[in-house]
Amino acid sequence: MEATLKAVKRDTRGKNEARRLRRAGQIPATVYGGGASTDAIAVDPKALSRILHSEAGVNSLISLVVDEAPAVKVLVKEYQLEPVKHALLHADFYRVALDRPITVTVPVVITGEAKGVKQQGGVLDFVTREVEVECLPADIPENLEVDVTELLMGQSVRLKDVQGAKWTTKSDPETMLVHVVAARIVAEAPAVEVAAAPATAEPEIIKKGKAEKAEGGE
Repeated sequence: MEATLKAVKRDTRGKNEARRLRRAGQIPATVYGGGASTDAIAVDPKALSRILHSEAGVNSLISLVVDEAPAVKVLVKEYQLEPVKHALLHADFYRVALDRPITVTVPVVITGEAKGVKQQGGVLDFVTREVEVECLPADIPENLEVDVTELLMGQSVRLKDVQGAKWTTKSDPETMLVHVVAARIVAEAPAVEVAAAPATAEPEIIKKGKAEKAEGGE
């Protein structure tokens, strides 16, 4: 999926500027990479939230328009959420070149009902829920779909069994995604209550790959 996001360049930084932006209905953000400088920008959190909650989510290819400059292609590299209401607080965008492969993490999605479960009484064990793949930015898959309909007891699907026309795997091809195992009853040990010290809620940071922190304290 490709989306468009408008932004404005900002000249000031810091906590006071971040609070001012949020009161005005925007959030601070940075855009970096692609051989260009790191720029401080401000974006509409509602528009960004719609992109993050789309089917492609953080893997959405975004045309970022800063002021009146030509659009640049970016991906969301990291975003920060308020811990209680989960409102967006900050975002980092990474510039990408459409002709250069990148590595992204995509979710694994299961479809169908395994014969080993339906007919043999087994249990479907979903082992790996996301994997890394390499592809061009415009070819990022929304997910890796695994049809488990024909899986019998003891059978599995590994990453090498899932074919991609426009991507190659970066995770180990032998990685097990899902298998059907015999149902068993596991005795649970009595829970031991441990008193925990009260903690102050901290902003939740969602990372997508390795990203340099461009602006501390925002």
